[in-house]
Amino acid sequence: MNQPLPNSTERLKELAYNLWWNWDREARAIFQQIDPNLWETTRQNPVLMLTIMGEKRLQQLFSDKDRLLNLEHVYYRFNSYMNNKQTWHDNVCDQTAEKCIAYFSAEFGLSGCLPIYSGGLGILAGDQLKSASDLGLPLVGVGLLYQQGYFNQCITREGHQSEYYPCNPFHTMPIQLQMGNDGAPVIIEVPCFNRQVYAQVWRVQVGRVPLFLLDTNIQSNYPVDRNITDRLYGVDLDTRISQEIVLGIGGYRALRALHIQPTVVHMNEGHTAFAALERTRDIIARYGLPFARAWEMVSGSNVFTTHTSVPAGIDRFHNSLMDNHFYSYYPQLGLSRDDFLGLGRENPDDQDESFAMPILALRLSDKTNGVSRLHGEVSRWMWQNVWPGMTEEEVPITSITNGIHLPSWIDNNDLAPLLDRYLGKNWQEDSTDPGIWQRIDGIPDEELWRAHEQCRALLVTVARQRLRQQLQYNNAPPHKIAQVSEGLNPQSLTIGFARRFAEYKRPTLLFRDPDRLVHILTDRQRPVQIVLAGKAHPDDNIGKELIHHITSIIRQKKLGRQIVFIEDYDLGVAPSILQGVDVWLNTPRRPMEACGTSGMKAAANGALNLSVLDGWWAEAYQPDIGWAIGQGEEYEDNDFQDDVDAEHIYNLLEE
Repeated sequence: MNQPLPNSTERLKELAYNLWWNWDREARAIFQQIDPNLWETTRQNPVLMLTIMGEKRLQQLFSDKDRLLNLEHVYYRFNSYMNNKQTWHDNVCDQTAEKCIAYFSAEFGLSGCLPIYSGGLGILAGDQLKSASDLGLPLVGVGLLYQQGYFNQCITREGHQSEYYPCNPFHTMPIQLQMGNDGAPVIIEVPCFNRQVYAQVWRVQVGRVPLFLLDTNIQSNYPVDRNITDRLYGVDLDTRISQEIVLGIGGYRALRALHIQPTVVHMNEGHTAFAALERTRDIIARYGLPFARAWEMVSGSNVFTTHTSVPAGIDRFHNSLMDNHFYSYYPQLGLSRDDFLGLGRENPDDQDESFAMPILALRLSDKTNGVSRLHGEVSRWMWQNVWPGMTEEEVPITSITNGIHLPSWIDNNDLAPLLDRYLGKNWQEDSTDPGIWQRIDGIPDEELWRAHEQCRALLVTVARQRLRQQLQYNNAPPHKIAQVSEGLNPQSLTIGFARRFAEYKRPTLLFRDPDRLVHILTDRQRPVQIVLAGKAHPDDNIGKELIHHITSIIRQKKLGRQIVFIEDYDLGVAPSILQGVDVWLNTPRRPMEACGTSGMKAAANGALNLSVLDGWWAEAYQPDIGWAIGQGEEYEDNDFQDDVDAEHIYNLLEE
């Protein structure tokens, strides 16, 4: 028997603790092939999987010569990636000046085994870190490590959403405590309720990019403060503002404790605005400058990205709540109470106006962008009053349309190898090179279609598995569970709709005329099926009712074979849906969709978009890559708008 290298398991662990494996298919395959069943039951968590298997079993497995050589190959590629000095940043940007971009976000969607995200904002932030790693950008991420995260969703037998909050076992996740030079965990303190709250710092390695996450669940805190980082987006305002203080002020202090001096601070949505405030305070404390001068120094290198198109997404805090937390902070900035509170108001002199986090970010940043061209227009309209005397067109908010991290979303089993063969393996690293994508035309249609059919077949398999688990959890009778194998057809036209269930996203638009929908779905010559998924916020009763309405129609019309609702939509199931559907449906109420990158992910796998001209689709739509619902019309009467758009969808599907 061949003897394993002494450090084979150490190399496995090193790979497991760097999320590079999340988007490198050879690295993922290393872990998946160790034990495919365990890989899935651990939610594709290599750290937990290695912990369960133990040292002895791993040594036995890697005594196999072929398995060991494969590990050596992947580990060599990993080291080459980490030590590459010819990245895009190395080749394009000036290397003489020391630079560091600090990217603050309340959530990061990086992997299903790191559940510290809720939806599109977090997935975008995760893709930003992965892309920054590939490009070689000098970037660090800053966020919060939640003990329970968002929530897990369960759909009851009656079609109602229920939530449960399992605790995240940090010791079996791909995260590690950040140690200081003294060998002790790095702990910082922040002012909350005019007392000191302590947070320890964890590190997630995302390729070349470190992500620092703060956690207040430590013994030196009062019990109420230990719960600050309990759940993503705490429901009460006291918890919400405490989280944002820990994220912004605490996050910046954590960087200083780690001797990291950001040259750029990028705030991803208003939740993070206190980072710019703390950066200003830090300059005042170090150089003895007045607030106006310190503000001038830092604002030029503060960047704010707004994702919000609806008032419900804006964090606003009453003046009394701000006093509770910042009474001792005002003088550290050299500001009076009224001047401080004015930083977060459209009208700084309006004593009755609450403090809005996006306005604080706008005032402290010279560069602000929306996340699509249309969203930039909406943002200028929303925040025009922050710049009195300016016309809407003059408001200094631009737009940068979101993108996606291609290697994370393109199917690894069939499509990516096909692209390797015809485009060359550099398509992932040089994805902005038009010459690479011109080679797409050289791929035979039948090979592309075969790869897509494999993705659709996998989606059907995954959907049946998840549906079977749902029924078992709800104690469904055996004959109901057995019927799952009859649900969905790998050969039918498959429409996907998966996103947060909120009223403005209009998830029930396709169900506006149930009888007409039944006729479309049950056409024997052109059968159609639908895969649905998504969560409603725990406090959004309207969103929950939308889920119940859809599941009720499915039961009443006996559409269980044509429509499935997959519960607990997360990064574990999202790729299968995005990669397997033929048509991606998006029905927001224009212009409320900021960007909607899920449609990009589906398109990257060959799906055609059927969407309202909102977000990214408003600027990307072409008749040969999908369909537009309407022509960008916006009616004041929502019911009339819904009738018009639903009619358009039905006509498109029928014709």
